[in-house]
Amino acid sequence: MPRRLRPTAEIAPAAILVGDPGRALLLAQELLEQPKMSNHARGLWGYFGRTRDGVSLTIQSTGMGGPSATLVLDDLAELGVRRAVRVGTCFGLDPSGSLGDLLLVREAIAVGASATSLGVTAGATLAPDPGLTEGLAAELGSDCQDAVVASLDTPPPTPSASATKAIAADMQTAPLLARAEALKIGLAALLIVSERDPDCYLEKADLEERERMAGGAASTVLSQAEVEG
Repeated sequence: MPRRLRPTAEIAPAAILVGDPGRALLLAQELLEQPKMSNHARGLWGYFGRTRDGVSLTIQSTGMGGPSATLVLDDLAELGVRRAVRVGTCFGLDPSGSLGDLLLVREAIAVGASATSLGVTAGATLAPDPGLTEGLAAELGSDCQDAVVASLDTPPPTPSASATKAIAADMQTAPLLARAEALKIGLAALLIVSERDPDCYLEKADLEERERMAGGAASTVLSQAEVEG
């Protein structure tokens, strides 16, 4: 029996993972027909329903940081999840980038201990599921850009993160990729640049518009993967 999630509805084999419970609710209302809350334990709101294409989908919040996210992924794996897309936010490091940029993760660099505690060497890169990633690239086209991100444990980004080839930093992608590989879950990641410094952040309405775009693409690609088997 899972130790953190307490499912009150079905859990689908495909899931969208978000850090923020509010984002889980937003995407459930946007993407699912008659969504049902599937978890509220520990404030980790989760939802189950069917997409407009009739494919079952779970949308699950993972909390803040790598340790919380990987523990939630463990429970989801036990409940039958086999593929997932992370839809999250990140801190922009690229001087030429802009708030609201939608980044398709091609590599995640393990900077913080959340990833290295899972056996990943510090500074090593992890790759997402190629099929899901290429599906997202095709679905979004010019609305997203390929990215290398650094995953650390505490914001703002440390000098070691800024010194890498990463154009953005977050707190979950590398740990999730490491744990997904061990659990044999296909996982990809879409990140929204929501901050560039403490005084430069994306307004709520603009963030929600980007969340809907990223969530819609994730839902489409996961649904296609489910249909194709």
